Amino acid sequence: MARLDREGGVDFSGPAVLTAGAITSCLLWGSAIPFVRMGYQLLGIDAADTGSQLLFAGTRFFLAGLAVAVAHAVATRSARVPSRRDLWAAFRISLFQTFGQYLLYYIGLAHSTGVNGAISQGIDVFASLVISAVIFRMERLTPQKVVGALIGFCGILLADAGSRAAGAGGGFTLTGEGFVMLATVSSALASVLTRKYAQDTDPMVLCGWQFMMGGVGLLACGVALHGHVATPSPAGLGILAWLVMVSAVAYGIWSVLLRDNDVSRVSVYTFTLPIFGVILSLLLLGDEGTALGPMTFVALALVSLGILVVERAPAE
Repeated sequence: MARLDREGGVDFSGPAVLTAGAITSCLLWGSAIPFVRMGYQLLGIDAADTGSQLLFAGTRFFLAGLAVAVAHAVATRSARVPSRRDLWAAFRISLFQTFGQYLLYYIGLAHSTGVNGAISQGIDVFASLVISAVIFRMERLTPQKVVGALIGFCGILLADAGSRAAGAGGGFTLTGEGFVMLATVSSALASVLTRKYAQDTDPMVLCGWQFMMGGVGLLACGVALHGHVATPSPAGLGILAWLVMVSAVAYGIWSVLLRDNDVSRVSVYTFTLPIFGVILSLLLLGDEGTALGPMTFVALALVSLGILVVERAPAE
């Protein structure tokens, strides 16, 4: 169970709470992969229309940030604007989380299949571990953590090899799976920054304002690139509403978990993104030329093993 910390707030470092919260976030994020692609179809956004993709992304994240900010104001009964220090922290996170990550992510997902896009996100764990331990020195780069990350990453490589062997067209492309991988590196850096700044700033403040700032940046890029979005149908509005909820809830939970746990112990659960993303993409989009064969199940087993190895590493 969650317990109270020294200042009377809820501590989310307990194993059960960490596992439940992280898996919930990853399940929601996994659902975003097919829903984004369905949104493209319903709103008439072509794979080559980067401006419209960024308008769609900017709208989603600005609304998600607004929802988090309003909910936080109601919960705390305070509608005051955060301090300059807190806004500066949120801005730094937004450069890598909402703006940087999703600038690459939305373009990459438009040029890859839903299944391959999900698999490519698994690099996040390895990137988070290296950035947190080597660059920011916020935790130790232990052999057990490295082995766990490598096991999971081997699962990702195996899944890609299985896709090629099954005759899936295209394989790896820079503007497709490559951009999705770069997006996860940007997200990994944002996770480390969130862990750092959440020690002194309410994670919900960081979450809401970084979403709004990043959303404005994406909208500006979309307008500059002459993007346009068709008038949404009820189905299109439903997809947008779901994606707004996914962002607000998943990243809100993730921010609190990063405040109370080492980055590696939280980010290791992003290895479940390929599991949820692959399953939900296949259920909602079909195989899109990417077969679900024996190598895929072996790859997902390696991903799960990688999580267990890192999670059982001695606490810092």
